[in-house]
Amino acid sequence: MPSNEKTDRLIVPPDAPAIQNLRFRTFRGASDYPLMFAVIEASKAEDREEWTTTVEDIARDYRHLRNCDPSTEMIFAEVGDVVVGYGRTWWEDEKKGDRVHSLFTNTIPEQRGVGIRRTLLRWLEARAREQSIEHPTDRAKVLQSWASEHEHDAKRLLESEGYEIVRWEYEMVRSLADEIEPAPLPEGIEIRPVTDADAEQIFGAAAEAFADHWGVTSWFDADSLVAWREAPTWNPSLWKIAWDGDEVVGTVLNFVNEKENEEYRRERGYTEAICVRKAWRGRGIAKALITESMKMHQAMGKTETAHGVDTQNPTGALQLYEGLGYRSRKTFYTFRKPLRP
Repeated sequence: MPSNEKTDRLIVPPDAPAIQNLRFRTFRGASDYPLMFAVIEASKAEDREEWTTTVEDIARDYRHLRNCDPSTEMIFAEVGDVVVGYGRTWWEDEKKGDRVHSLFTNTIPEQRGVGIRRTLLRWLEARAREQSIEHPTDRAKVLQSWASEHEHDAKRLLESEGYEIVRWEYEMVRSLADEIEPAPLPEGIEIRPVTDADAEQIFGAAAEAFADHWGVTSWFDADSLVAWREAPTWNPSLWKIAWDGDEVVGTVLNFVNEKENEEYRRERGYTEAICVRKAWRGRGIAKALITESMKMHQAMGKTETAHGVDTQNPTGALQLYEGLGYRSRKTFYTFRKPLRP
C-alpha cells in the first residue's frame, strides 16, 4: 500500500439511515489507523473482547493485506468529525473449495441498532460482487464474516441479512496450576531448539499439515512469515517442534503477548498452530508437544495457556485438548451465505 495519504471520497449508499451529520467515505491512509483503533477500543467492553491491539499493530497488518486495496475496499461512517464505524472486504481462494469474500464491520456501541452497521455491511457486499467480476473464477463464491457469542449486535445483523453459522471455534484455556502429566514422544522423534533460520522449513511443514483443514487459504506461506517476523510476539525460541531426522513433523508455535497480559492482568502463554503432518499422526506427537509447551510456559511464570480450536476438526483435536485439561472459554462463529450476482 502506498505510504502517501489519499484524499477520501464520499460514498452515498442508497439505504443510509437519516441521521444528522452522518456521512460515509473511503479510506484516507495511515491517518485512519488511530481512528480505527478508537472504534476497536470503544467496542471491547460491550463485546467482551479480551485481545490487545495498537496503532502500530494495525499499520503492520495493513502493510500485508492480500487481495485488498483499502482505498476501494473499505468504508468509514462518520457523525460530524467522529468515525463511528468502518468495515473492509477482501477475497481468498480456499486450498480445497470456494472463493471466499470475507468482510467485517464494527461500530461504536452508541451507534448500534440505528442502521449504520447494516449500511456498512451492504456496501461491502456490493463491493464483493464487484470483486467477483474483476477477479473471475470457476469456483463457488461465498460471503463470510465472524462474531463471537458475545458480539450480539454483529450476530443479529448477520443473521437478519441471511448469513448462517457454518463453523464453531472455541477459545480454550488451561490452568497451569493443575498437574501436567508426562507425554513422551514416540521413538525416533525429538524436540530440538529452534532458530530463526528454521522458520521457513517449519512454516512449510505447517502449511502441509493444515492443507486438508476446513477453510484453509494461505496460512503459513512466505508472506505470513514476513508479517509475523515484524510482530512483537515473534519468538521462535518458544516454539516446540518435533523432528524426525531432518524433517519437521509437528509444531506448536508458542508465543506470549505481553501487552495483552498487562491489559488483562494475567499471565497467559499461547499454544497455537498445533499440527502434525499426516504421515506422523496418531502417534502422540501433538500431545507431547503441547505438554512440553505447557511446562515451558509454567517455568516462565505463566499461570495459563490458551489456543483456538475448530470444534469440527476431523483429527480429533478438541478431544485431545480436553484430555489435556483445556476448557472452552468462549465460542466464535463463522457465518456464510452465497455471493449472488
